[in-house]
Amino acid sequence: MRNLVSGLGRTIAQGSSAAAMVAAMIGAVPAFAQTADAAPEAESEKEVVVTGSRISRDGFDQPTPTTVIGTEELRLGQRPNLQQVLNDSPAFRPTVTTQVSVGNTSSGSAPVDLRGLGTNRTLTLVNKRRFVGNNNLNYVPMGLVDRVEVVTGGASAAWGSDAVAGVVNIILKESFEGVTVGGVSGISSRGDGARYGGDITAGTSFADGRGQILFGAEYVKDESIPDRNSRDRLGSAGIVRLNPTSATDLRQILVPDVNYGNQTPGGLITTGVLAGQMFNDDGTLRTYRPGTSVNSNPAIRFPSQVIGGADAVGLYDVIAVTTPLERISTYGRATYDFGAVKLWADVTYGRSKSKYPFLPDIGLGAQTISATNPFLSQSIRTALANAGETSFTLGRLYTGPYSLIYDGTREQKEGAIGVNVDLGGSWKASAYYSHGEVDQAQRIRNARIVSNFNKAINAVSSGGQIVCAVNADASTANDDPACRPLNLFGLNAASPEALAYIRGTQQNDTTNKLDAASVEVQGDLFSLWAGPVTVVLGAEGRWEEQRSVSGAPDLAGAYGPINLYGSPVSGGYDVQEGFGEVALPLFDVEGTAKVDLNGAARYSDYSRSGGIWSWKGGATVSLFDMLLLRGTRSRDIRAPTITELFSSRSINIGPLVDRDTAGRQAANPAYNPTPAGVTTYSGGNPDLVPEISYTTTFGATFSPKFLPGFNLSVDYYDIEIQGAITTLSASNLTLACANGSAAACDRITRDATGTVTEVRSNSQNIAVFETSGFDIEASYVTSMSRIANIPGTLRIRALATHVRDFVIDTGVSRVDTAGDVGAGTGNAIPSWRGTFSVSYQNDSMGLDARVRYVGAGKFNSQLDQSVNPTGYLVNNDIGAYAYLDLGAQAKVADRLTLSLNVNNVLDQKPPLSPVGPVFYDAIGTYFSFGAKVRF
Repeated sequence: MRNLVSGLGRTIAQGSSAAAMVAAMIGAVPAFAQTADAAPEAESEKEVVVTGSRISRDGFDQPTPTTVIGTEELRLGQRPNLQQVLNDSPAFRPTVTTQVSVGNTSSGSAPVDLRGLGTNRTLTLVNKRRFVGNNNLNYVPMGLVDRVEVVTGGASAAWGSDAVAGVVNIILKESFEGVTVGGVSGISSRGDGARYGGDITAGTSFADGRGQILFGAEYVKDESIPDRNSRDRLGSAGIVRLNPTSATDLRQILVPDVNYGNQTPGGLITTGVLAGQMFNDDGTLRTYRPGTSVNSNPAIRFPSQVIGGADAVGLYDVIAVTTPLERISTYGRATYDFGAVKLWADVTYGRSKSKYPFLPDIGLGAQTISATNPFLSQSIRTALANAGETSFTLGRLYTGPYSLIYDGTREQKEGAIGVNVDLGGSWKASAYYSHGEVDQAQRIRNARIVSNFNKAINAVSSGGQIVCAVNADASTANDDPACRPLNLFGLNAASPEALAYIRGTQQNDTTNKLDAASVEVQGDLFSLWAGPVTVVLGAEGRWEEQRSVSGAPDLAGAYGPINLYGSPVSGGYDVQEGFGEVALPLFDVEGTAKVDLNGAARYSDYSRSGGIWSWKGGATVSLFDMLLLRGTRSRDIRAPTITELFSSRSINIGPLVDRDTAGRQAANPAYNPTPAGVTTYSGGNPDLVPEISYTTTFGATFSPKFLPGFNLSVDYYDIEIQGAITTLSASNLTLACANGSAAACDRITRDATGTVTEVRSNSQNIAVFETSGFDIEASYVTSMSRIANIPGTLRIRALATHVRDFVIDTGVSRVDTAGDVGAGTGNAIPSWRGTFSVSYQNDSMGLDARVRYVGAGKFNSQLDQSVNPTGYLVNNDIGAYAYLDLGAQAKVADRLTLSLNVNNVLDQKPPLSPVGPVFYDAIGTYFSFGAKVRF
């Protein structure tokens, strides 16, 4: 564990501007409360049971830091789903969103990533139980959410695997009377990115209130923003040499409008007498207008990269700003209270669908075209013949009709039943069983069938017709009667028949199943002079399974280098667990001091890897009913996923460069550092074991009696994950072994001479992740009547997270990315993020204002001058960004409420980025309107 004092010093030194921002937020709060002498009664009496512990007992302060996202935060920005609400909170990294998932196949999923440690290291719960869907929050109707409790410390002892970074527990409403119907519509200031949807919440009680039925449903449709050039700084930016012709100046610069210099969407001739001519849509030629070359060799006429150019395009010019999404989510709950026994049943159904062109066909290189190709005009063929040329090279960006179209549907179904039992006295018990399935149908349409494409582009003239060459030999039968010749000369020159012949649909259907069962009992064992000793004991079981099926062409590799579903993953595992937790009061002098200890342990027996322990110990010290000091130390785990365990294992026999050569030649002259026949295994690894994490947190909360309604908390966290699962190449495994990684050495087999004969470079428990920082929260709630003669309530809240370090050590490299904010940088995470919100609410209206803050940082710290003194990035520094959001709600009739939200009011542009920005707004100013009617 790192020293807190030095950490505080480093925090102030490194993050002074952001620290000043947070201090200003906190310091400004008392000014609103100089005349306040009491918090609003409703607030002071409201009890919130938090998720950091399984123990539920009056007066128990659990030591694990927990942030509550309540009704006010849920409405800020009128976000379309719960994921985006949480991504506004500074402790979360927006790893998978509609503006990040524009060039991959994760569109339609909405996981959250606490601490930036990965979505698979954040455990999500609904009403304190696991649900199927791999952390996909698209399936939770917003109208039913009462609050979200975010545990920002390790919690595996309480909740099991995946709670390494923390836990997100979604608490749904327990009861509802009547029917509420709502609608929402949104549009950007540029007239694109439309969103519309509706929701319904209904509930009723029966049997004199003993029974309750609750139902909620939500429909949302988000339209894509397809034109990236409609937004400043979102085109094809790139990092290039500052002075490319210099042999000594290796500095780099991030600039906009970096394009391909050797291809165009309609086709560019790059060799021969017609070099520099590009094809129009009608097959005619015109002179290509290039950009400025950034190649170090000026003799290269058509470099791979240029800056600008009227006819030059870049990859991100044809990739969307945001992806479209259509989803429906429903949830139903029934409860019946028999007195000492309360039964409940849940059922959920959700579906999300996304379909859009997500990538051009980037697997194709330059094509060699015959000078007699009949699709060429007679004038072009004559020019080539006169020059004595038999072929030329065609550079083409295969977009438009050749773009790959992602078409994915995810469907979630789950049911759960449970019982809560009052056993008398302080004792109570609960149990539940759930079964859920997610069916995912993924299609990549417009996928190029390699063999068909190769035949179709080889076009010849036969009998006055243009045909495929494979069918032109009259002496034989047609080799492929279905073949239709493909015209490559012009963006839309190809015939529908030729396109249909060369294209197919990659497909994969996957079903994930989760069965979960849990039983627990809680009660007071006995009382000490400071209070009762409370224990929770329980057992859980989970059974997870995945079955995946791909199409026959996918399995045969028919789609060439972009063959996404050629290795479907199937498998499963189960785990049985027992757990216990105890709250032990040590000291309690009313109004002066109170000391509590808390401990928890869990034993998990995995069918694949055996048994493993997780545990937690913590303590709280309350002083004068104003100051609460807290701290925890925990050992947490993350079990490997089915994909990590069972993804297809492949074998390759080939050469290897051994990077662990020290002393081997001297020890045995027959040692070979570059063996030619090494057997290398890659893919999943059924022998993986759970990752182990050690988390330390300590902090304080301050709730002064002289300022009712004000709360301040500061918490420090330190997380180290050992045996983190990652994959290294065979050569990098030898380097990791040379650097001292015993786990890497264990994956390498050498013969008697020391020469490598076999390497297992599949998924391994080999990496180490480390991160530490501070979470700061300040809030103030007061009745406006305490300030002025105005009805209503004023709420002020500030959240901030400072990341001191974020280290990933693979054994090959050790990189700290804390303070990196460049979207193209792996594992980038800002040193400072924060939000500051002010809300006013009375019986007839509400007003909201929020500032979202991203601190200054480096585009990529590995390109900084201090790390790379010769080839550093000259514009590596990115300044702080702040976004202003405004909202208003008005009750215009007894049952009708209207709302208006404007996000990014000042239309703040994101920093320059070669890919979709992660921490910054790519859409610009966005308006949304809502209406809600209650019956």
